[in-house]
Amino acid sequence: MQFCGKCGASLEKICLKCNFPNPFDFLFCGKCGYDLSKPLQAPPLDYSVPKSYTPKFLAEKILTSRGAMEGERKLMTVLFADVANFTALSEKLDPEEVHGIMDGCFKILMDEIHRYEGTINQFTGDGVMALFGAPVAHEDHAQRACYAAIAIQRDMVAYGERVGKDHGVDFKMRIGLNSGPVVVGSIGDDLRMDYTAQGDTANLAARMESNAEPGSILASQHIYRQTKEFFEFESLGEIQVKGKKEPIEAYRLIRPTEVETRIAASAAKGLTRFVGRTREIEALKEAYEKVKSGEGQVVGIVGEAGVGK
Repeated sequence: MQFCGKCGASLEKICLKCNFPNPFDFLFCGKCGYDLSKPLQAPPLDYSVPKSYTPKFLAEKILTSRGAMEGERKLMTVLFADVANFTALSEKLDPEEVHGIMDGCFKILMDEIHRYEGTINQFTGDGVMALFGAPVAHEDHAQRACYAAIAIQRDMVAYGERVGKDHGVDFKMRIGLNSGPVVVGSIGDDLRMDYTAQGDTANLAARMESNAEPGSILASQHIYRQTKEFFEFESLGEIQVKGKKEPIEAYRLIRPTEVETRIAASAAKGLTRFVGRTREIEALKEAYEKVKSGEGQVVGIVGEAGVGK
């Protein structure tokens, strides 16, 4: 028999490891020997292999769009995050304790970065470098990076308290953000990505992170200009960063504002009157009247970028 004669349930035991259908009274898989009473253990994460830690939904998006992305010049946002005073923490604790603490930290980083469809480009031992807007394209990449950074610091408060209680050390992260152009090179089946960050896109993000206070988020002027309606910032004025002759504007990212959409952001700045499109407006009104009378309509709006479609 393959099904229960009373309830119709399958009398097979599907092996969680190899998907082989076993008779219901088997304790171990007849094909691979796996203990059928145990849940499948997830393989350990390999931080050197992006496919190991990238969620399936995000990996599919990257692989589906890579043909259109490879060789393209894109604007994107770089997020750098690392543990403040990591060297002192490593000297005080046992290596296994440090490893366990960082595993928990990396899980928080991965969860929040992937939630906003950012991709982790590399693990740096005591932190990560993440990209928003490439290889998965988003017009609001700067906003997504800001939301992810705020969520990370929020989660790190509770995690830091737990680490302090268990290990007696102060655990906080610093985060830096910057936007700029990037050229995406090849994207492998294992999600490894070669890219060239033009100018100092990545370098400035790293400098923002190294200048941030523990537990804070430091953003460049590029980030501020793109997201100032969506987030509350504190201007720190001009600061001197390594590798730059001239001081640069820096802003501490505080919290989100109540503005959530571009229309709301435009309204906050003040909307301008829509003029000079009389014919187009009449065409839309005419189509709308036909719709109200029960006749379906399709309207296409074509125009150069920035004209106000």
